[in-house]
Amino acid sequence: MSLHPAPRERHESELSLAELRGAGARMAPHWVAPAAPESAPVSPALINGVVVPAASARLIAATAEYGG
Repeated sequence: MSLHPAPRERHESELSLAELRGAGARMAPHWVAPAAPESAPVSPALINGVVVPAASARLIAATAEYGG
């Protein structure tokens, strides 16, 4: 059994990375993504079953952006 694989022939359908990137850049304008709808805020009453360790809750509560 040989330890070195035989060299592969390049098939016409195989592209180099540069060719693939170029093809993608040319096609990108045709692939316009629709605007994502904004999600509505969820009422805290609907959130249940979430368990947060006390140390994590204290850390977030002490952060000015979130708690205090």
